Amino acid sequence: MKKVITYGTFDLLHVGHINLLKRAKALGDYLIVAVSTDEFNALKNKKAYYSYEDRKTILEAVKYVDLVIPEENWEQKIADVQKYDVDIFVMGHDWEGKFDFLNDYCEVVYLPRTEGISTTKIKDDLMKVNK
Repeated sequence: MKKVITYGTFDLLHVGHINLLKRAKALGDYLIVAVSTDEFNALKNKKAYYSYEDRKTILEAVKYVDLVIPEENWEQKIADVQKYDVDIFVMGHDWEGKFDFLNDYCEVVYLPRTEGISTTKIKDDLMKVNK
């Protein structure tokens, strides 16, 4: 069985997230999604609309996702790859090169992002509408 892992906040789930999850799952048989906890987001100066538990529940309902785990720090990726016997690590192309150190443990793939959509764009658009 080929295992794939990806990481993210996955707040305000949108078509770009679904495209990433679908393409990540297509690379293997089993998709693990590591979701940033609220505490980790705070360290990154990010604030999600939905709590970690809600984002986890939403992702568990997505047909491409087999397992959701917490992302609690930047350093856990090597341990996760080893613990879950991961074959492929996937991230959006905006992270290109940032995780190449994982090539010593698994294949690293950067997938193109869906044009014109992001959680930041959704939040910005909502702010404009509500002004």
